[in-house]
Amino acid sequence: MAARALILFAHGARDARWREPFDRLRTRLAAQQPAVDVRLAFLELMTPDLPSTIDELAAAGTQRVTIVPVFFGQGGHLRRDLPALVAQCVQAHPTLSIHCADAVGEDDGVLDAIAGYCARQLG
Repeated sequence: MAARALILFAHGARDARWREPFDRLRTRLAAQQPAVDVRLAFLELMTPDLPSTIDELAAAGTQRVTIVPVFFGQGGHLRRDLPALVAQCVQAHPTLSIHCADAVGEDDGVLDAIAGYCARQLG
């Protein structure tokens, strides 16, 4: 049991291959943070969803959960759907500390990494 968990929250897609980069990201983070239970959860079209992931973590005795939306920006899903899901999870697990970060695409370091990748493609 890990006291802390990190949930990478992504949209989901019908094509199973879509999740491959998210699986690689989860694997990297788990290797970098061995004391943290790193999970994936999806808004739709893929499993697991966020509530069932948090249910599992709570049942395992996790005390603190950080949700990181692996979205490029703050669209409707992050402004409406995610807060509703988080509120549902907080209500279901009032003793669990749940924090939701901004979308990864809102971070300047992420944007710098993407800009660097794009510049390298110029050859």
